Amino acid sequence: MKALIQRVSRASVTVDDSCIGRIEHGILSYIGLGHDDSLQSAQRLVDKILTYRIFENTADPAKVGKLDQNVQQVGGGLLMVSQFTLMANTNNGRRPDFGAAMKPDAAQALFSELIAYAKTQHPIVASGQFGANMQVESINDGPLNFLLEV
Repeated sequence: MKALIQRVSRASVTVDDSCIGRIEHGILSYIGLGHDDSLQSAQRLVDKILTYRIFENTADPAKVGKLDQNVQQVGGGLLMVSQFTLMANTNNGRRPDFGAAMKPDAAQALFSELIAYAKTQHPIVASGQFGANMQVESINDGPLNFLLEV
């Protein structure tokens, strides 16, 4: 399981000209699910995303400029978007191999459970629509991007 997380000033996801998820200051997270992933690994990933310190501490003058706050501490939002292409093997040739990605039916169920768990852990959670053609807009803050794996 992989997550590409981005610190954002704001982000939104639109499907069929309708905004289905939006956050202000926080984290935009693209989630890739693999064959061996489970609810337990999904929960570990959510916990890691929510506690990963990628925000500056602006309250403590001694810590200004240091990345020592997580999204929960800064009261930010979390926008989660399913992204099977994160599981692509790009080591050979000129075409990605998606063989490591979880099959769509199982991935949709696990992604739904991942979102449900995230909502029990953090008050500001939005998501994209699994399998839909989504338009994702974001204003990267930094930019800061990290690839997390569990």
